[in-house]
Amino acid sequence: MFEDMVKNMYLECIPDYKDIEKWAELSEKYNASFEYNEFFRPDFLDDKMLTEEIIKVYSSLGRNMKNDTLHGAFLDICINSSDSMIKKASDYRVEQGLDIAARLGVKAVVFHTNYLTGFSLKSYRDSWVERNIEYWSKKLEKYFMLNIYIENMFDESPELLARLSRKMAEQKRFGICFDIAHANLTNIAIEEWVLAFSEGIRHLHINDNDGKEDLHMAVGEGIIDWEILKNETLLRNDPSLLIEVSGADKFEKSIGYLKDKGLI
Repeated sequence: MFEDMVKNMYLECIPDYKDIEKWAELSEKYNASFEYNEFFRPDFLDDKMLTEEIIKVYSSLGRNMKNDTLHGAFLDICINSSDSMIKKASDYRVEQGLDIAARLGVKAVVFHTNYLTGFSLKSYRDSWVERNIEYWSKKLEKYFMLNIYIENMFDESPELLARLSRKMAEQKRFGICFDIAHANLTNIAIEEWVLAFSEGIRHLHINDNDGKEDLHMAVGEGIIDWEILKNETLLRNDPSLLIEVSGADKFEKSIGYLKDKGLI
């Protein structure tokens, strides 16, 4: 069962547009799709000439981009804000990412939960779920060519994202991007996160850390037990898997570790 699931897994890497030939080679060598990381940066998004240059670089490769993903803006984004100005600015950044993704013809865009962790007031947490349902449902309707995945960032537990996922279950283009390294920074076992997210997981981010900081180490260099990648619930929906590290060396080192362990 595990071997069949692994065969169906789409592998991804983070390319660097400034060294695109190298990343095009790695993409072909490992049959890896891309997750574009330039377009969550506000300094890039504010520079229209640079944004167009990067889009042109990626579009010029002649690759099939239908399995690629793009990471949308997350810094200071709060689409559930009750402050209309903050919500408007957040929506502007979200739509920039969705517009670029539509132009590139990628499969999905990743955004973060971005709620106030530790704020246990029930009314706030209920409101976060309801406002996210309304917001992302409208975006899925508008951007009918894209999937939208929401990632756990520094969530203290899977509670809110799991609630959102269950409420959005009928939206087939909505899903969870489960960041295993982020989950490893909490007091909750990774297996419990997987169980809570259950059928909602569509995309995975993996890198390693020391359990204290989000270090984005090569897979196998930290303390995470990567046998979790054999979990059948985790793999139930044939999620794509991004090795979320910077640089070719870390990427290939992660690939080597995962292959040695029989995990990809």
